[in-house]
Amino acid sequence: MKTLLREYYELCDGGVCQDYLTESEKRQMSEGISFFMTGCMQAANQRNGNGRMYSEDILRREMEKYNQVIKDGRALGELDHPDSSVITLEKVSHMVIDTWWEGNKVMGKVKVLNTPCGLVLQELAKAGAKLGISSRGMGSVTERNGLTVVQDDFQLICYDFVSEPSTFEAYMHAEGKDRTLSLTKKDRINYVLNEILRKEK
Repeated sequence: MKTLLREYYELCDGGVCQDYLTESEKRQMSEGISFFMTGCMQAANQRNGNGRMYSEDILRREMEKYNQVIKDGRALGELDHPDSSVITLEKVSHMVIDTWWEGNKVMGKVKVLNTPCGLVLQELAKAGAKLGISSRGMGSVTERNGLTVVQDDFQLICYDFVSEPSTFEAYMHAEGKDRTLSLTKKDRINYVLNEILRKEK
């Protein structure tokens, strides 16, 4: 039986992102026109934090389909995982604009939107909060040698931003931003909440 499968990944190895932006995207970032995030979105043939594993064949098949969704401008995602297979437009925070493979990892580039949820995501990223990227899909699983293996009926829906990724390397970071902030988690949360309250006054 198919169920909703949600997997969390970290976007950048060791918290250090390479510069995956084009010159035009760098300019948009510097001028405050657009906000981009990059990193690892998912990984094949390895057990994730939820104890599940996706074969490379299944993941490559689904990413090929998802790349058409990206080309059509429909690769939207939400801030936090809903308990639904439907993307709610009023909760959309970002749009995936590119993906590619590096070894067994799916790498990606995300454009954060100026929607209400997107603005919250931007403030969290600017404050240095550690944000994970998480796949959402429908499929069934089977137990094999103590490992939960995702079956061939898996269908990828989208990628959402979350605070607790299950893929050990699926934390996204803002491009062109200082990632060595020494703020504590409590400091970062207070900073973000104060910024949001200040803007609503």
